[in-house]
Amino acid sequence: MNIVGVDIGGTSIKMGLIDAEGNIKKFHEYATESEKGGPYVIERLIEEIGKFENFEAIGVSTLGQIDRERGVYVEEAANIPLTNQLPLKKPLVDHFHVPVEIENDVNAAALGEKKFGIAKDLEDFLYVAYGTGIGGAIINDSSLYIGTNGHAGEFGHIVTHAFGRICGCGQHGCYEKYASTSALVESARTVDSSLENGRVIFNRYHAGDEIAIQLVEDWLKEIAVGLSSIIHIFNPKTIILGGGVMEQEVIVERLEQLINQAIFKCFRGVKLHNATLGNKAGILGAASLHMRMNKNDLL
Repeated sequence: MNIVGVDIGGTSIKMGLIDAEGNIKKFHEYATESEKGGPYVIERLIEEIGKFENFEAIGVSTLGQIDRERGVYVEEAANIPLTNQLPLKKPLVDHFHVPVEIENDVNAAALGEKKFGIAKDLEDFLYVAYGTGIGGAIINDSSLYIGTNGHAGEFGHIVTHAFGRICGCGQHGCYEKYASTSALVESARTVDSSLENGRVIFNRYHAGDEIAIQLVEDWLKEIAVGLSSIIHIFNPKTIILGGGVMEQEVIVERLEQLINQAIFKCFRGVKLHNATLGNKAGILGAASLHMRMNKNDLL
């Protein structure tokens, strides 16, 4: 049995034909063209999924907050206009006549790591993803914990700086305004306009550039502040760090040092790990929505 896994991002949409062992038999990626709005994005999505053959289900990972049961966006997605209350599941079911499951992108990435990645043997862990913003997921007893209304894990919107920078959510001082990759780049540009993205910053960092080293150190301290709060709340054994910038081992090592300086002794020993599935985590997690978490049997 094959499943089409889809990952809808603000910049690009990835999709693959995936079997029960997590093998990606076919894969392609295309620009979201999000400025054209949600209805266009879904219309194009149907067209692109239609290029796959011989699949029995579709799993979708998407940015934004979704109602899993109804398969709709519950509010406007930050990077795709015209999505508030927009149906995502029904158009796919109506067109392809196969089971369709929808999940938030960070939750899907965590499920991907649980099913096929570094978290295979973990029953409990937290997943925190750093990128344009900060997203989170909570895996408890091998299942996704979603909270009362289905939206648990919004770690990016814990407040780490009371009355601080205004966030897109309307609050002041949210974690993601200080510790996301975007926050790092924004801070770097105010110092040196040539530090235009994370790749440039870390190239300079590894080359021993003092400005880049200080910028990264300040940023890691901001990350540690938020993670320390999360650790004090959940008392986890393991936290998996997602997002492209987190693929560097030096980040994990330094964060463990900073966190152990900030938390109670009885909370120490939390293991930080880099996510392992890279930009395929979303499509694999989306496909896993049709699989049992602890077995390869399809639902």
